[in-house]
Amino acid sequence: MTNDEFRRSFRVPFHNSLGLAVYSCGVQRCGACHSWGPAVRDHYLIHYILSGHGAFTSGGQEYHLSTGDGFLVEPSHVVHYVADREDPWEYCWVGFNGSDAKRLMGQTGLLDRSPVFHYEEDRLFEELLLKICNASGSSPSDEARMESGLLLFLAALMDKFGVPSAQQANGYEYVQKAIKFIEYNYSSDIGITDIASSVGISRSHLYRLFMQHISLSPNEYLMRYRISKASELLESRNLSVGEVAYSAGFSDQLYFSRVFKKCMGTPPSRFTCYERAAKTKEDSK
Repeated sequence: MTNDEFRRSFRVPFHNSLGLAVYSCGVQRCGACHSWGPAVRDHYLIHYILSGHGAFTSGGQEYHLSTGDGFLVEPSHVVHYVADREDPWEYCWVGFNGSDAKRLMGQTGLLDRSPVFHYEEDRLFEELLLKICNASGSSPSDEARMESGLLLFLAALMDKFGVPSAQQANGYEYVQKAIKFIEYNYSSDIGITDIASSVGISRSHLYRLFMQHISLSPNEYLMRYRISKASELLESRNLSVGEVAYSAGFSDQLYFSRVFKKCMGTPPSRFTCYERAAKTKEDSK
């Protein structure tokens, strides 16, 4: 980077929150022609331009953007963005995902329109995004502050561009009831049939609603929720792997270990040490 360029960013090492989790955040003054893509993301990503110019391409359409503009990258959408050669942009961003992300984004109004927006009335969007960046860290309190800041930013987008989501009247209430049932019963021997019966619909209907509203199958959500709870137990309790597995609803410790490693990137026996090392590394920066 030259003296005119800088980048300050943070990426969350684990995602224990299933509802809404910050994936990354940062602020960057780009160099001339600095670019990303064409490629896809696996999460939502919103950039807001503080100064300068650049171009954003999505859906085969190119947008020329400048101060006060923002652009949305949706999961699995091929995009490309590049800073201007003469006056490269500076922007801040937040990336996020979770079972509530699609619903909340629907309420911002940005999913039903062009992927770009403009807001230049004041510095509200900039301040809210920088607040998320300033709260970045790996501890549970850091994650809570980042998620709180993200909700405030999404609320500001809803106030400016949003309309009430039609999803609430299209089966989302069944998804909410199913999620609540999982939260209360995840440690028991429950399956998808039990979840569907608890909300009064068929397994196939429950599957369609979960995929429509949160882009996860009921089984995947249940599995992720159990792993999330298991990681909390490993961090906060002096329990054996077997005790954690049983407490999180897994009757087979070996199966639990395989699933945990697949989801979290490290086996449960090493998870607490890995978390502590990641936190120490982050604190030393």
